[in-house]
Amino acid sequence: MQRQLQYVAVMGILGIVGIAAPSASASDYDSNTFTMVVSAGAKTCLPKATATVRVRPAGPIDIMDVTVEGLPANTEFDFFVLQVPKTPFGVAWYQGDIMTDRNGRGHQEFVGRFNIETFSVAQSTAPAPVVFNNGALPDASLNPPFNPIQMYHLGLWFGSPQAASAAGCPATVTPFNGEHNAGIQVLNTSNFADDQGPLRSIQN
Repeated sequence: MQRQLQYVAVMGILGIVGIAAPSASASDYDSNTFTMVVSAGAKTCLPKATATVRVRPAGPIDIMDVTVEGLPANTEFDFFVLQVPKTPFGVAWYQGDIMTDRNGRGHQEFVGRFNIETFSVAQSTAPAPVVFNNGALPDASLNPPFNPIQMYHLGLWFGSPQAASAAGCPATVTPFNGEHNAGIQVLNTSNFADDQGPLRSIQN
């Protein structure tokens, strides 16, 4: 009987621990959630576009979940981490693509470093491969040196100017896709100050 009581007591403690653990995780998850807003160039053609971003620290990496809606159906978009959210953008880091469904919604998960430590650096000049020269900007054959630059903002672009035009947006060509012939920016984090991008508040 005594052993049975001890067993019940231990299982009761484990049950309490099991219930408490997810609430702490959920709290961390909610604290790293923020939204993106429509960029100036897309306000007239896509006024209802929006995105919700959630960053989940996972030890040596971070997992960024991006959910978009209010966009054209079945369309590809390109996602970037940015130095500043709008022109002139500064340093930009290409993450990947988000494809919308027939309802203009899309979701993608990115793995990398998305917190207060996110940065780019070029200690000195070095040769760079020239691969794409038919876009808005040709590849550079040399990089300029620069000290560490923290990058805390996000931006989303049409995958092509043709897709932008089909949605009633300007058909301006920009370098923000893999071949440097993207369309205009649709969403960004300009709802945060230039030096206070949302990734800055996320701790490692």
